[in-house]
Amino acid sequence: MPVASDTTATTVGGPSPAPGRAGRLRELLLHPGFGRLLTVRLAAQWGDGVFQAALGGLVLFSPEREADPVMVALGLATVLLPYSLIGPFAGALLDRWDRRRVLVVAGALRGVLTLATAGVVLAGITGPPLYLGALATIGVSRFIQAGLSAALPHVVSSEHLVGANSLVTTSGAVAAAIGAGCAIGLRGLLGPADVDAAWTTMVAGIGSVVIVVVATTIARGSLGPDERREAAQALRAVASGLADGARAARDAPGVVAAFCAVAAHRLAFGVTTLVVLLLMRNSLTDVGPLKAGIAGLGEVVVAAAAGLGVAAVVTPWLTGRVGRTGTVRIMLVLAAVALLSLGLPMTLPTILGGSFVLGLVGQAIKLCSDAAVQTEVGDAVRGRVFSLSDTTFNVTYVIAVAGAAFLAPPSGRSPLLLALAAGLYLLGLVVHELALRSRACGPAQGGTQPTAPSATSVSTAPSASVSVSSTSQRAEGEPGADDR
Repeated sequence: MPVASDTTATTVGGPSPAPGRAGRLRELLLHPGFGRLLTVRLAAQWGDGVFQAALGGLVLFSPEREADPVMVALGLATVLLPYSLIGPFAGALLDRWDRRRVLVVAGALRGVLTLATAGVVLAGITGPPLYLGALATIGVSRFIQAGLSAALPHVVSSEHLVGANSLVTTSGAVAAAIGAGCAIGLRGLLGPADVDAAWTTMVAGIGSVVIVVVATTIARGSLGPDERREAAQALRAVASGLADGARAARDAPGVVAAFCAVAAHRLAFGVTTLVVLLLMRNSLTDVGPLKAGIAGLGEVVVAAAAGLGVAAVVTPWLTGRVGRTGTVRIMLVLAAVALLSLGLPMTLPTILGGSFVLGLVGQAIKLCSDAAVQTEVGDAVRGRVFSLSDTTFNVTYVIAVAGAAFLAPPSGRSPLLLALAAGLYLLGLVVHELALRSRACGPAQGGTQPTAPSATSVSTAPSASVSVSSTSQRAEGEPGADDR
């Protein structure tokens, strides 16, 4: 139960040999556009990991602070919920402004906000100023990640987005986990005081420097959007960003089904996050090499990161055999079983096992969701749909934490909450199937069979041609063929 989204390819005749996979992976990594996007992603999410773990340790594990369930929920809501409400409006800008320029400006702004938040911590200021600093910094980081996701189809051909997404998103999540581990390690070396948390928070600024330096080497206009609008039109689009993203997602039923699965995972994930935080702080004690407290939280992050790494391999392989929707079904059931078998004992070993499984499940579902957006949604609105995805990701998480806060005992030992989380995964499976059934009742879709994903095929055509190709496929009535 973790706390806080391809190396395989197949051919018509069966799995390709390992040397072919390695060669295509090497080709992808050496492609200038993809390599730069991957570097920006790793820098951004490593910095996020450092920043969030530094502040999380300050709020939750400082000896002079009490962290009851309601205060944990309040902190998470303050940081995540406001950005989630404005994210879709910001997404409209990703569809109208040069995404390369957005990365440069947002990266620089993120660095300034990181240092400002560290200054607030250093001054010993708590309450609204600290929460607002965290809100602004994390909000800009989410904006950067949405821009990266929207830009990916401009450097990778559409039929290989599942595999490329697997590599980018999973390696980014692992980088975030490594960043959190770095922050926890630094806090252990420096000490638990506020001033030590401030210096640790400043380290997160390194990621912003890397973002700006690498983004400036990307060619102007190469990341889209393919069509530009005048400033006045962009401002009107900002005002209707949420509605635009919702309409675009509604017209792609595979995206709706994927969002339902993401929402179910995040609801269950929010419940288990609160339980694990309270258990680590108030109930559990060290068991041999397994630690409680903030050190134990670091071990949970490592276990979840291992699950993310496995997801990078398993997800493309599984989608090549059962499709994206089949993969989502398997993952939702696996998560429910893991919570009932590994979560309920509420011991350090089983918590680590559950963290690994939920890390795997959450990443696999997110990869399938991102691929659905990238293949079924046009470039003109893709940024808004990804921002809507971020909203789903964050709002459901905060709602779950807030609701669980009123049911959880201070000790965190609540079998009822873990059983509820398992039930949320099963409910998500039902809603996912209903969304797919509504799709089946709509206009007939094309009859093509699923194509196997590959992480390593790079489009040599200009980004505009990738978008034209994707548009033509949608016009022929074949959106998300590999979802079926």
